[in-house]
Amino acid sequence: MNDTPLQVGQLVRSRAGRDQGRYFMVSALVDSEYVYLVDGQLRKMEKPKKKKRKHLESRKVYFSSLRQKLEGGQTVFDYEVRQALQAAQQNEEA
Repeated sequence: MNDTPLQVGQLVRSRAGRDQGRYFMVSALVDSEYVYLVDGQLRKMEKPKKKKRKHLESRKVYFSSLRQKLEGGQTVFDYEVRQALQAAQQNEEA
């Protein structure tokens, strides 16, 4: 388990559950145990997935532009999340 604290706008990978292996972006921090995740496809901004932090593998990739929009109360669109996740996955697999 990673002990690094998760941040809004961070790339994470699910380590457990039916979504195991999928990449998500942290859209909100709930408490010390849970976060909300989005991927722009199955989990959209309107309905994020609530998941335990211990079931996530954090990556050192941060989507700063999306984070600024989320923290500023601006609307983040699902296509923006999808584009960011696609680019990050391609970089990680390369």
